[in-house]
Amino acid sequence: MLRTSVAIRLGIQPRTLYAMRDSGLLEQVNRGLYRLSDLPPLGNPDLVQVALKAPKGVICLISSLAFYGITTQVPHEVYLALEQKRAKKPNLKHPPLRVFWFSGKAFSEGVEIHRIDGVTVRLYGPEKTVADCFKYRNKIGLDVAIEALRLCLQRKRSRVDSLMHFARVCRVEKVMRPYLEAML
Repeated sequence: MLRTSVAIRLGIQPRTLYAMRDSGLLEQVNRGLYRLSDLPPLGNPDLVQVALKAPKGVICLISSLAFYGITTQVPHEVYLALEQKRAKKPNLKHPPLRVFWFSGKAFSEGVEIHRIDGVTVRLYGPEKTVADCFKYRNKIGLDVAIEALRLCLQRKRSRVDSLMHFARVCRVEKVMRPYLEAML
């Protein structure tokens, strides 16, 4: 994957990129994103594109749950966390993007770095994602949050102290505790 801005910094002129695209050497993945056309298809193209367009953002909520396999929901858009007052929403036509604004420790804690299709992607870990689901239960649904907690405990063998730590960070400890106690 190559961004136009990186190509220009490396001394490649935009007209050269366009000529390579028109000749079939490059394919334009999105506005300002190119990749070699003879490469195999991307395993997770939506997360890769968002990670390249918003390198300081963090994939969150249902997109993160789907990545870790702790939901039955199919994300119809990429859920992205950006830091309040410091980040700008990326300009993307595809994939559809849903931005959530986080601040302080709620933004900075629980971030994991993964390499997906050769690109560094920042995602919240499973425990942090579950706490975020309870925080945004009115936007994504309480049923999604409860299912994520149940599957996280079953499939990921999550530690209860880690779940409660992130519940405190997200200020949802009192909301999450009864559901957690019922599942143990």
